[in-house]
Amino acid sequence: MTDQLTFGSLTIAFDDRVLRPREWTAAQSEWAADLMTTAPGGTVLELCAGAGHIGLLAVATSGRRLVCVDANPVACDYARANALAAGIAERVEVREARLQEALAPDETFPVVIADPPWVPREQTSRYPEDPLTAIDGGDDGLDVARACLAVIDDHLAPGGSAVLQVGTRAQADALRGEPCFTEGRLAMVEVRQQVRGVLARIDRA
Repeated sequence: MTDQLTFGSLTIAFDDRVLRPREWTAAQSEWAADLMTTAPGGTVLELCAGAGHIGLLAVATSGRRLVCVDANPVACDYARANALAAGIAERVEVREARLQEALAPDETFPVVIADPPWVPREQTSRYPEDPLTAIDGGDDGLDVARACLAVIDDHLAPGGSAVLQVGTRAQADALRGEPCFTEGRLAMVEVRQQVRGVLARIDRA
């Protein structure tokens, strides 16, 4: 059965086969929207988009195009429906694909939004109402976050920024050891604590 909730200025539809949108994650949309005001021109990318709510809210008033990527066909259908309901379907492309297969080698994006599952596998039983694939981040909760970082490393435009959601500051700190940071291609320039989870801004170094 389809549910609906208010997410910022949008009404988002979803069901129990996708992760229920969390109202606090509108902070990720707002930060990305702020970054768009100074970022280079071009399309915004949302990774692990789910029902599309974070990316849709981010671009709703910007006029920018949005590419949403998710491997779950149900989530992709909801992202398309939610773009239509928001009146911006002509600006939104939804790609049903694994992260590493979704983009052409030469595609770049000035703003990237990434909302990977970040719950450590041994803790997923605490959230029985959530689809396992939408919350299971592997042993340390960072398997999919690392995959998102690889996409950001390959596809973030010069002068661009990404906003990555993870669960804790400790997880954000752990990611700083990834080669994209230690080798100087990307820089984690700010981390913001939210109600449940943290947001990290990542710039092209």
